[in-house]
Amino acid sequence: MSDKICKLTSIEELEKKRALVLAERPEISTVTVCCGTGCQAFGGQKVAQAFQEAITAHNLKDQVVVKTTGCHGFCERGLLVVIRPQNIFYQHVRLEDVEEIISETVVNGRVIERLLYITPDGSSKITSEEDVPFYKKQMRLVFGANGYIDPTEIDDYIAIGGYSALAKVLSSMKPEQVIEEVGAAGLRGRGGGGFPAATKWKSTREAHGETKYVICNCDEGDPGAFMDRSLMEGNPHNILEGMIIGAFAAGSSKGFVYIRNEYPLAVKNTEIAIRQAEEYGLLGENILGSGFSFRIVINRGGGAFVCGESTALMASIEGKVGEPRAKYVHTSEKGLFDCPTVLNNVETWANVPLIINRGSEWYASIGTENSKGTKIFSLVGKINNTGLVEVPMGISLREIIYEIGGGIPDGKKFKAVLTGGPSGGCIPESLLDLPVDFDELTRVGSMMGSGAMIVMDENNCMVDIARYFLKFLEEESCGKCVPCREGLKGMREILDDISEGKGDESQLDLLEEMSAVIQDGSLCGLGQTAPNPVLTTLKYFRDEYLAHIVDKKCPAGVCKALISYNIVDDNCTACRLCVKACPSEAIEFIGKKIPVVIHQEKCTKCGACMEACKFKAVEIR
Repeated sequence: MSDKICKLTSIEELEKKRALVLAERPEISTVTVCCGTGCQAFGGQKVAQAFQEAITAHNLKDQVVVKTTGCHGFCERGLLVVIRPQNIFYQHVRLEDVEEIISETVVNGRVIERLLYITPDGSSKITSEEDVPFYKKQMRLVFGANGYIDPTEIDDYIAIGGYSALAKVLSSMKPEQVIEEVGAAGLRGRGGGGFPAATKWKSTREAHGETKYVICNCDEGDPGAFMDRSLMEGNPHNILEGMIIGAFAAGSSKGFVYIRNEYPLAVKNTEIAIRQAEEYGLLGENILGSGFSFRIVINRGGGAFVCGESTALMASIEGKVGEPRAKYVHTSEKGLFDCPTVLNNVETWANVPLIINRGSEWYASIGTENSKGTKIFSLVGKINNTGLVEVPMGISLREIIYEIGGGIPDGKKFKAVLTGGPSGGCIPESLLDLPVDFDELTRVGSMMGSGAMIVMDENNCMVDIARYFLKFLEEESCGKCVPCREGLKGMREILDDISEGKGDESQLDLLEEMSAVIQDGSLCGLGQTAPNPVLTTLKYFRDEYLAHIVDKKCPAGVCKALISYNIVDDNCTACRLCVKACPSEAIEFIGKKIPVVIHQEKCTKCGACMEACKFKAVEIR
């Protein structure tokens, strides 16, 4: 951004600024370095600095620019570097690769083959970013800009059309028209509930009270979910623009961005974006000379999962304990500080400028009948290509997991995918062709949630999975209502018994009965959806529960109380690696006839012996 900041006082001045920014940017090579949180762990900032130094050393400052961007999505292959405009895609880049990239690719136009993406079968290397299978089937309408702009430079956002939707709204649309356009687009909340955004905005606009608030929820506490964080880190102005438009439609003059404090980069980049937008006259008093005023402040959350729920989040902003309240009074009528309030999550706000710029008819043409547009998912777990994927609503689970995700590592068999975070459901292989949208996921006992997808293979125990997520929700429950507080504890204790071989079949019916009571009686969405992992694993993987209860075995070899490690004598070479690896000295070398013995009374079932053995001489029974 230019050191000389000139406040924009009209729509015309914004467009002049855009033209000036574009004119000042010659067509030169750009080295884009992913500096999202994941790639920073691989030294993103140091690599970017090394590129800058190498460019200076080669006297290329007038021909090449280095741009630090947000997350590109393909987290499995970080650190990511893309040379534009050729879109040469390099993966697993490290500090020692910088000089070679500059001298070979930037200066001489030669591609460094060892840094290219190799297809899983090893048959070919791919040069262009758009040809990488992970990206090829995506529709990166919201997330795509992350790989092109520096999130700390407002001019970068303006150069790609940023704030043009706001200009259109302020110059030619009434609030009612904005609401009508968003409604016609069919935008539903991406935070989990899937509630129509326009309905919420309209209710807030029509509610009594002069003071109205707009809130962006960037709490995102789901294990395995990092879509909102990455959007906020990589393109904060997009979210701010969506909020300003929403505030104009709802009649609000003040907004909050609620970011959990564990997201320091998102906090930092959002603070910078707010300051820059205010300096440019895109936030604050009399925005672009329109007479409309709106301010945004950041509120840092303490990391409580329950504060992702709307009323608990609002209580937290008010300085109270983050507990939900009954929903007989809607937040659109009495929300933050008892004033009408619009709350949407990061991804929902990011879709708004897209709808205004391209039109509701175009947006509604993407997706399914009741689920429009695209959705960003975090694809994690037992999957070859972990990362963030943006796909049109209605794409199948099979396409996401096998064509974009690259399938299951090490030739293992797919078992299930949990969608919707810890309150979601486990979907089995028989439903892999299910179209992914709000209604279809709910129909099979899961939900869209915030967009986490956790893939599991044959080595995952579904009883243990249900127990893990139920324990997480039990610990994160605020404890305000009895069904959630006591019910989740009781269900978790039953699952503890089953995983330890102490369960009986009658407990399966009890789990289902308790689930129904918790769903019906809980105060907020945490408790109402908490039984989903248990219900779906009971429905689709009941045989695993019965194996634990009747056979006293864990088929996946996960539940420690139901497994033992043993030596396969025919495979054992008496190398003694297992003896050295055992931390509890439970393995003894005997002799040639029976080389090794595991003393079960000492074994802690840590699996170190199996990891150490190179001859498949250790097995789980």
